[in-house]
Parts: sequence; C-alpha cells; structure tokens
Amino acid sequence: MCGRFALRANRRDVQNQPNYGLDIEEWEDENDFVPRYNIAPRSNAPVIRRRDAGPSGSGSNDALIVQTMKWGLVPHWSKVEDKTLSTTNARSENLIAGGGMWGTIKGKKRCAIPCQGYFEWLTKGKDKLPHFTKRKDGALLMMAGLYDCATIEGRTLWTFAIVTTDANKEFSWLHDRQPVFLMSKEDIDKWLDTSSQTWTPDLNRIVQPYHGSVQLQCYQVPKEVGKIGTESSTFIEPVANRKDGIQAMFAKQQNPQTASPTKASSSQPSTSKAVKRPRTPTPDEEEPVLKKVKAGESQSTKGAGKAPNSPRKSPTKAKASPQKKAGAVAGTAKITNFFAKGK
Repeated sequence: MCGRFALRANRRDVQNQPNYGLDIEEWEDENDFVPRYNIAPRSNAPVIRRRDAGPSGSGSNDALIVQTMKWGLVPHWSKVEDKTLSTTNARSENLIAGGGMWGTIKGKKRCAIPCQGYFEWLTKGKDKLPHFTKRKDGALLMMAGLYDCATIEGRTLWTFAIVTTDANKEFSWLHDRQPVFLMSKEDIDKWLDTSSQTWTPDLNRIVQPYHGSVQLQCYQVPKEVGKIGTESSTFIEPVANRKDGIQAMFAKQQNPQTASPTKASSSQPSTSKAVKRPRTPTPDEEEPVLKKVKAGESQSTKGAGKAPNSPRKSPTKAKASPQKKAGAVAGTAKITNFFAKGK
C-alpha cells in the first residue's frame, strides 16, 4: 500500500520533467496545493491527466494538464463524502479482474501522481520504522492513479487514488505492496491514453510488480513523519544522517575534542584581567622616593621594594620618628653649649 508521500516541489519542477518528456500546458487549481514533505490521505496533491477524459480527438482537448485533487477517491455517484471509504489505494488485481467500484473508472479516468518518493512502515516486533523510497537519480517518481469527480452538496469535488501492486523481490522485505511506477514516457502515454474508454492488455503489463532499469533507493527516516500534520525536510533524509544519528555518533567518537576554540576562549577569563600589573609611578612620584633614599641608609633599607603609600605602614612608628630626631637635636645643642662655655 501507499499511505504517505512527499512532494515539496514548485510549479516548474512539476510541469517540466525531462526524464519523462511530458508537455504539460497548465495547472488547474494550483493555489489549492501546498508543497509538503508529508502528504497524507485527504490532503490535496497535483495529478497529471488528459484535459478531456473522453474519446481522443484533435485539438487541445487531448493535451496534458496538472490538476490539484484530494487524495482518497470519492466515486462520481456519491451524494456525500463518505470518509469511511478506504479508497486511498486501488489494488491492481481488482482492476484486472474487473467489476467493483473501479469498473466504471479504470477505462476513462486514469492519472499519474508525481512525487519525490513515498513512505512505508517496516514492522519490527512491536515497533514500526518508517522508510522512504525514491529514484536514486533524484528525479521525481511517477505513480499510476485513478481519479473521479463528484458533486457533493452543490460543490465539485475532484479526488484520486494510487494504484498498488505486489512488491517485487527487492522491496518485499519492507512491505507486501508497493505503488505502480510509471518509469518511462511510453508507460505514461499508455496509462494516460483513455481514447478507447476501456481497460486494455497493455495496462495489465504496466500494473505488474516493478522490474525496470531505473534504480530505486530506500532508507529509514525519522519516526516523526508518522504524525499527520508535521513537516520537516529531514523526513526524506536518512535517519543516520541526522545530527543525533549514527554518523554523528561515530563522528564524535573520532573527534573527542568537539568544543570550539572560540567558545573555549570566551568561557575562560581573559589573561589581562586575571593578572594585576604594578602601576608605574609618574616622574613626580619617583622624585620624593629618591630623596628619601639619599637621606639615610636606614630609611632606604626599610622602605626598599615598598610603594610610597603602603597600607601596612604603622601610624605610631611614623609619629615616633620625629620625636627621636628632636631628642637627638636637643642633645647635640647641650654638648655644643657646654663646650662654648668652656671657651
């Protein structure tokens, strides 16, 4: 089955597809489509069809157009949109066998759905792991589909379904079903040719399991894609390539020093701030210090290596120094007077 696909593409990517040689004239209801990496059932998506689904004739009615439709086919005879119908997919076996609800649609209303790839969930025990399948060359993948038009409560509703078939041996490990791929211009032309208004033997060949030459690529993607409404470019990228994936884990083991040099330097204090350098005294401050050194040996010895305004200098000792000097002067005066009298 196919329950989710991606198409984050613009008008040019959808209309101009050199790999298929399609000549698409216009896009009807283009504004109803929002490019997404996670397109779910009941969402709008572009499909490619013939402008005129009737017998082919000359003129523009046979041209190809793109039209935005709702995913989940509502038959033309419906009076209400029955959301209980399981019509997101149409099994190829039922189309070949004939009958059923597809009997009046498969011969007249066939379309192709472009996508970047589709999602499928691998059941592993109790866990379900989403995988993304795409063309290995990166080109858009074309899936076969059916469409119809119904009038619901006075409004016209265009809807489509994706045709599925048995998975080939290459992808049977993932799921037992896969979309029918239209890998060549020849297949697309035959699938979209509704001129006979019937189901032809050539169509039986097209809806068989894929065995073409175009290579497909499949890999596991993030589980977040399983939630409808979520949107991210990582949904179509291998989960191993994510920043928290396997490759990132090995990269960290090979490069243990993951810290950025820029960040490391900003987180550490600057050397210029951590080291305090002594202030260089100005010439005016240096002169008194030199005078004190010349005044006496004891003064220069005591003050060696200390700043002029040292906070550890005792106020008491500073006051005692003038008293000692005054006493020495007085004693000298007495001796001088004594010898003066003797003369």
